[in-house]
Amino acid sequence: MSAPSGQDRGGEAVRSGPGRVLVAVYGIFALAATSRAAVQIATRFAEAPLAYVLSAFAGVVYIVLTVALARGARRVAVAACLVELAGVLVVGTLSLADPAAFPQATVWSGYGSGYVFVPLALPVIGLLWLLRGVRRS
Repeated sequence: MSAPSGQDRGGEAVRSGPGRVLVAVYGIFALAATSRAAVQIATRFAEAPLAYVLSAFAGVVYIVLTVALARGARRVAVAACLVELAGVLVVGTLSLADPAAFPQATVWSGYGSGYVFVPLALPVIGLLWLLRGVRRS
């Protein structure tokens, strides 16, 4: 019997061992980014609307990734990791090229430098983790 579409064979591989750590880290980032963006949008949106909306978007991506990883939805998780990586690279580059456009930092500003570059490393680690089983299959 084959796994449901979007899941790895056995579904458990993503939710066990190092996969659990990945789910936990994404969960922490989902909570942190979403909470921070919600407070910023609610209290001082006019200061840096682009930065705060991008932080909220990052939070949503982290939520999607957390849920997808926890449920073993490999295709959704891979797609979300690719969106996250593109976001980190685009926002990171723009925030360095035009700092005036980002008067306040986002989660992805400076390639995640405010978070010790974890936002840059996470999608790479996530993709490696998710795609390792594809090569073996």
